[in-house]
Amino acid sequence: MTTSHHPIAIVGAGLGGLTLARVLHVHGIPATVYEADPSARSRTQGGQLDIHEDDGQRALADAGLTEEFLAIIHEGAEALRVLDQHGKLLHDEPDDGTARRPEVLRGELRGILLDSLPDGTVRWGHKVTGVRPLGDGRHELAFADGTTVTTGLLVGADGAWSRIRPLVSDARPEYIGTTFIETYLYDADERHTAAAEAVGAGAMYALTRGKGIVAHREAGNVLHTYVELTRPAEWIAAIDFTDAAAATARVAAEFDGWAPELTALITDGETAPVARMIHTLTDGHRWDRVPGVTLLGDAAHLMPPSGDGANLAMFDGAELAKAIASHPGDIEAALAAYEAALFPRTETFYADAHEMQDLCLGDRAPFGLIDLFTGALQGEAGAQEQA
Repeated sequence: MTTSHHPIAIVGAGLGGLTLARVLHVHGIPATVYEADPSARSRTQGGQLDIHEDDGQRALADAGLTEEFLAIIHEGAEALRVLDQHGKLLHDEPDDGTARRPEVLRGELRGILLDSLPDGTVRWGHKVTGVRPLGDGRHELAFADGTTVTTGLLVGADGAWSRIRPLVSDARPEYIGTTFIETYLYDADERHTAAAEAVGAGAMYALTRGKGIVAHREAGNVLHTYVELTRPAEWIAAIDFTDAAAATARVAAEFDGWAPELTALITDGETAPVARMIHTLTDGHRWDRVPGVTLLGDAAHLMPPSGDGANLAMFDGAELAKAIASHPGDIEAALAAYEAALFPRTETFYADAHEMQDLCLGDRAPFGLIDLFTGALQGEAGAQEQA
């Protein structure tokens, strides 16, 4: 067995872990990132992300990567539209060119972070199989290849099913009762004209109570669809997703009678449908200070998707790095400062995430979502505060 020591070990080479490593590097602090994937290209990295001014863009500025970020923006992708199940246009917002929340592909964003790190920072093919405290804030990580490392600071940036989280918390993700089923259409304008016209230039939402079809136009003439279904775990488990044709037919049957240009986003999918059951941690998840270890991103605050997850993970990484840089030689003071800001910062996002799920799939769908887009909900909230 080979054992080595690294002062800062980050588990997970997602956006949060890489942002942490990059901002530490900017401050002259070395770190090592351990990732289970065998390489940066071993799997797809998901779809398009809108990067917010208050967190994601601030984190990229802290990382010194604003120029690189601006170079990968998908122009025009901030457009959005809402349709009913018959394809009728209910709400339409063209991209006004202000780029308040510019869209980028997750893989390309991850790429600029990876390119910004010194060679050898990320150790690929290092799947964590065990972790144990050694005392005095030190920990030992064991990997599937038989190697081990020790570290003075261990950061869990390893997502929903974090192997590091149990060191600080007994919390486990719980299924919220909604599953997203992912499909792709390629060469959309030429090969899937009706669906492409329905989706438009950016994002398209076709929603009713308990189910919906959400699609994004991505760079390269790609339509990336998430079919949203409020169904029990047993219903999802009964579908054999290894049989792509049968799974597609079963999911499409839930949208019988919908406009064909919408159901084509399911039935014409050019990849096998992938079910992504949506889980969350307890609202406002927090933990007591544990020496030498902390969490960021979904490992710390997994919540239903609302457009904030990647932004929060990057912001967490940047804030943790700056706390470490601000407390040289005192990791515990850095972690205490980071967590003291982390916990209250993320509480409101849990509420926002649950509200977004209700707007998309609740009783008022899709009109609650339209109210959000038009500002009507904010107006209602302001009126209630003044009452």
